[in-house]
Amino acid sequence: MKLPSLPTLLSFNGGYVDTLGFLSLSGLFTAHVTGNFVTLGATMAHGLDGAWSKLLALPMFCLVVFTSRLVCLKLQSREVSPIRPMLVFELMLLAAVAVMALIYGPFRGDNSNITFVVALTLVSAMAIQNGLHKAHLAKAPPSTLMTGTTTQIMLDLADILANSKSGEIAAAKARVKKMGTAVFTFAVGCGVAAAGFIFAPVAAFSLPVILAVITLFASSAEAES
Repeated sequence: MKLPSLPTLLSFNGGYVDTLGFLSLSGLFTAHVTGNFVTLGATMAHGLDGAWSKLLALPMFCLVVFTSRLVCLKLQSREVSPIRPMLVFELMLLAAVAVMALIYGPFRGDNSNITFVVALTLVSAMAIQNGLHKAHLAKAPPSTLMTGTTTQIMLDLADILANSKSGEIAAAKARVKKMGTAVFTFAVGCGVAAAGFIFAPVAAFSLPVILAVITLFASSAEAES
């Protein structure tokens, strides 16, 4: 059985974790962290919970991306690929959240210490994924933020319709196929997370761990190929 590609798995997990975090943690974006500026404003205006996690999400995200980059550079200086180690770190963070969900869940998005820890742990996991994807999977579409990808798809579709150069049309079609897969996979992850939150709000936190384990095998398969 052939595994899905590593970028596809990461896109699904990105959409899944972002949606599950948003639903469980008072509208926190764990992957699209700059969106938390908007939700923080809404939280303050409506007197909702989760203000601290939204306020600290971006600094935590930046810190983890910075630190993980230093680790990656150190590994590369020793001629070791950082992809698998970073995926292991992400797996450990997602597993920690799954354990906390089993013990303390379901989460109701309040201002308790445990939901704060869960929120920043998920942000840290997505920060590792973002940094890894940007630095080491640059040829693949982003796995956690689809605005730029969707914009590029529309630009390419317009080029396919209006361009007369066969070479450029072929390149645009290839990009649309690759990026369309990323957007679709991300959207499926969002939908599955919503269903998980509705029907199994505690067990839903275990699926990202399973997928993170699969990414380790996918990364090994891609390295061998």
